Amino acid sequence: MAQSLTPAAVLEVLRPVQDPELRQSLVELNMIRNVAIADGGRVNFTLVLTTPACPLREFIVEACQQAVKTLPGVTEVSVDVTAETPQQKALPDRQGITGVKNIVAVSSGKGGVGKSTVAVNIAVALAQSGAKVGLLDADIYGPNAPTMLGLAQAKVMVQQGAQGEVLEPSFNHGVQLVSMGFLIDKDQPVIWRGPMLNGIIRQFLYQVAWGELDYLIVDLPPGTGDAQLTLVQAVPMAGAVIVTTPQDVALLDARKGLKMFQQMGVPVLGIVENMSYFIPPDQPDKQYDIFGSGGGEKTAKELQVPLLGCVPLEISLRQGGDRGVPIVVGEPDSASAKALVAIAQQVAAKVSIAALT
Repeated sequence: MAQSLTPAAVLEVLRPVQDPELRQSLVELNMIRNVAIADGGRVNFTLVLTTPACPLREFIVEACQQAVKTLPGVTEVSVDVTAETPQQKALPDRQGITGVKNIVAVSSGKGGVGKSTVAVNIAVALAQSGAKVGLLDADIYGPNAPTMLGLAQAKVMVQQGAQGEVLEPSFNHGVQLVSMGFLIDKDQPVIWRGPMLNGIIRQFLYQVAWGELDYLIVDLPPGTGDAQLTLVQAVPMAGAVIVTTPQDVALLDARKGLKMFQQMGVPVLGIVENMSYFIPPDQPDKQYDIFGSGGGEKTAKELQVPLLGCVPLEISLRQGGDRGVPIVVGEPDSASAKALVAIAQQVAAKVSIAALT
């Protein structure tokens, strides 16, 4: 083994390697740990990413390996990859949730654009990556998340905590869920004014045994009303994802929803264009722009926010939601599932950037 091959030398040669999103040295960010040199020139170290869902994981590992291999005497480079999701920055006038690192809202300007489908699949995709994930169904008047997560028959459990009664989330597909759907009968309407809505959302935030979560995804109702204001004014938000379809009517409302979050000081992580195009099940090589095309990209450029991705419309996407098996679980190789996983990775990366800069 060459005399120059030491842990200090390994760290020094890794110093120029940067996190592509944060544009800072991995060494300076303390993302390189536990450097060890074994006989025969074998180098091992731990790479600590800022999210289990890092979209550039393989790229970073390869860059590290190539850098270390430039040292004389190195015969093998082994990288153990783990993750530590950073805590979103606190705000003096908003109360965080104990144990919850990042709260991300999924919202839309109008109904019918597939917001809940996107929220559920983002949550499940993040859980599949190894993150600890909760989903708060804040669509009090139309709680669909239990059906989409396969928990339509579940009932919320109540336990006694130090602060009184605490709700126990239901769990499926790696995601903890709290929803109004657990508290009412299937056909029972919720006929409430704003103050009652405000109360139940705050209960779902602060009186639920969420435990330790990397991400709490909040599925908001469409529009810019009481639910949005309650959430934004109550807790520090890591950001908001705006879901739309390509047609002009949906985009007009999406712009209003996006502007609301910006005016309330919540970072907009980006736009998701859902139902971007239709893929016939018997002709998977064809696609039809049923709702138009390019609307999400155009709006994202105009408003100077990222386009997180475009999700095609597939029959299997609807079927998965109806039977409680999100498409990222039921058909992970489908075009829709791949798009949703990539969107979840983008969301996680942008949340980490916001927390560390």
